[in-house]
Amino acid sequence: MKRLLLLLLLSCATFAQAPDPSLPSVLAPGLHLLQEGRTTLDQKTLVEARDYFSHLISKGRNNPEYFYQLARADSYRIDAYRAQHDSKNAEATLKQAISEVERAIELNDNSAKAHSLLADLYGRKISIAGFMAGPHYGPKIDSENKKALALDPKDSNVLASRGREYLMAPSMFGGDVNKAIDSFRKATQADPANDENFVWLSLAYRKAGNSVEAEKAVHEALRLNPGSVFAKNTAAGR
Repeated sequence: MKRLLLLLLLSCATFAQAPDPSLPSVLAPGLHLLQEGRTTLDQKTLVEARDYFSHLISKGRNNPEYFYQLARADSYRIDAYRAQHDSKNAEATLKQAISEVERAIELNDNSAKAHSLLADLYGRKISIAGFMAGPHYGPKIDSENKKALALDPKDSNVLASRGREYLMAPSMFGGDVNKAIDSFRKATQADPANDENFVWLSLAYRKAGNSVEAEKAVHEALRLNPGSVFAKNTAAGR
């Protein structure tokens, strides 16, 4: 709580110095918490991150970036709950995250990364609700990813989301592990510092039966972010 209060004070100081609320300096404290939380999947840190972005929103600034980052924080909270086998809270948080990113899109329909995040969250709906949810959410995933690709075909978030669609969907509904690998490779090339995309590339290689490339990709993820729970679990075969 003390850390969050300090970050909020720093945020207020930044608002006083710069009238543009979308400046990176305003977002930086929350993004720092989000980076720490998504690395460790620590629920407390992720809640602090979401509280930070909620505070920005409460200042009366209808900035789509704030809602997008709030949805990101909740998307990682879903992972944290699922790691604890807490499906009830995971589902409730998923509902929140979808509402938040939909608000971001309302405010800025030209955000490729927001459309990609919504596609990913629809994918979570299928993973939580089961295969029977596929016919309802599968077309929504495809639609959001196509919107994102049309807006920014070179964005790493967009490419990775498309890769997850190819990786997770059954072949009869467009799933294709080779297309997934291609999308994840392009995502890592677009943003070589994004450790998560290397983990997804590793998972795609593993599904394709290429253990050598799978190991190389996850090792690169761990080199970039040694504390990543996602990368550690993937390296351990979980």
